[in-house]
Amino acid sequence: MKLGIMVAVAAAAIMTVSLFLLPEVSADTAEILSGGVEGALDHTDMAWVMVATVLVFMMAPALALFYGGMLRKQSMTSTIAQCIMGVALVLVIWAAVGYSLAFSGDIGGFVGDLGFALMYNVPYGTSTLGLTIPDMEFLLFQGMFAGVTACIVVGASAERARFSAIMLFLAIWSVLVYAPMAHMVWGGGILSTAGGYITSLDYAGGTVVHICAGVTGVAIALVLGKRSGRTIKDRPHSIPWMYLGAILLWLGWIGFNGGSGLAVNETLVLVVATTVISSTVAMLSWGAVQIMHAGRVSVSGMCAGFLSGLVAITPACAFVSPASAALIGAVAAPVCYFGVIFMRKRSGVDDALDVFGIHGIGGIWGAIATGIFASSALTATPGLIEGGTDLFAGQLVAVGLTLAYCFAASFVIMKAISLVMRVRYTEDEELIGGDIAEHGESAYN
Repeated sequence: MKLGIMVAVAAAAIMTVSLFLLPEVSADTAEILSGGVEGALDHTDMAWVMVATVLVFMMAPALALFYGGMLRKQSMTSTIAQCIMGVALVLVIWAAVGYSLAFSGDIGGFVGDLGFALMYNVPYGTSTLGLTIPDMEFLLFQGMFAGVTACIVVGASAERARFSAIMLFLAIWSVLVYAPMAHMVWGGGILSTAGGYITSLDYAGGTVVHICAGVTGVAIALVLGKRSGRTIKDRPHSIPWMYLGAILLWLGWIGFNGGSGLAVNETLVLVVATTVISSTVAMLSWGAVQIMHAGRVSVSGMCAGFLSGLVAITPACAFVSPASAALIGAVAAPVCYFGVIFMRKRSGVDDALDVFGIHGIGGIWGAIATGIFASSALTATPGLIEGGTDLFAGQLVAVGLTLAYCFAASFVIMKAISLVMRVRYTEDEELIGGDIAEHGESAYN
C-alpha cells in the first residue's frame, strides 16, 4: 500500500512539474491539435486502425484467461490482476514518456527524445508522421502493443512473483527496454532498414514484442528462481478458460498484424491471409508432431500450435507469399514444440507458461524466416531464397541484439529491484496461491 501511494504521488509530481516545463502551446499548434489544420487523413484507414486497436487491447484480458486457465486454480485471480494492472500501468507510462522515446527524434539509433512527452504536440486531427491516421491514433495503437507485451512477460514469472515487484519491474522495463526496442525497430533506429544501419524487417513485432518478451521472461525467472515442486502442475486447471483466452488471442492477432499497416489496402488482405494460413498450418503441424512424440494431441497442444504459427508469421506477414506463410507455420510448430520441452526439462529455467518456448523461439524463427522468404514482389529487400543476403544477415543481427539487450537490461532491472524489496512469494504463500495470499479473492467458491 505504501509503495502504491509513493508511486502515485511521484507520478503526479512529475506530471505537474512537466506541465510547467513544457513550452506554451502556440495558436498554430493548437489548431493542429484540434484538427483545424487539414492533413492527408483517410477516414477508412482511421476506422480500421481504431478497430484494430480494440482487437489488440482485447489480447490483454485474453492472456489473463489463457494464462490463468493453464495454472492452478489458486492462481487465477492473481494472473488476472497482474495482466489488468500491468496493461494499465504500461499504457499510462507509454502515453507519458514511452511513445516519445520510441517515435520522437533519434539518439544514437537506440532511443528517441522527449519531444512528445506527456502527449505534448501529439495531434488528434492530423499527422506529423506522414500517415493517413492522426498521431494520437497511432499513439493509441502502438500503446496497445506495449501493454500486451507486458502481459506476455508476466507468464514466465507466474505463481511466484509478488504483485508489487512485477508492477515495479514492468514500469521500469517499459521505459528502459520496450520503448528503446520500439524505436530501434519502428522509430528509425539501428534495427530498421529506414535508419540506414542494417537491412532488417519486422512488420508487426517479431523482435520488439515476441523475442523481447520471451527473453525478458527468462531473465525474470532466473532472478526469481524455480517454483516449489508442489506448486508446478503439468496440466491446466481449466481447459475452457485456456481455450477461450487462446481463441480471443487468435482473433486479436488479426488486429495485431493487420492493423500494423495502418491502412485499408491490398497489403491488409495479404497480411490477414498469411496470418490465418500460418497459424492454421502450424496447429496441424503441432498436432502431427505431438501424436508422433506423445501418442495423442491435446487441446492445450492445439492452442500452442496455432500460437506458434501466429508468433512466427508476425515479422514476415506483409513480406511473404501465402505459400511461404504456410511453410513458416509448418516449421514453427515443431521448433516451438521441442523448444518448450527443452525449456521445461533441460534448461533449468522455470518459464512457467512457456513464454520463451513459444514467443521467444517462435519469434526467432519468424525473424530468420523473414530473412529467408521475403519476396521481391512485396519488399525492396528480398530474402535469401531470392539472393538477398543483406536481409538475411540483418535479421540475424537483429535477433542477436534483441536477445542480448532485452536479457541483460531485464536481468539488471529485476536484480536491482530484488535488492530493495522482496520479489517473490514465501513457500507458504506460493502453496496457498497468490489469489488468497496477495489479493484475498478466490476465483472460485
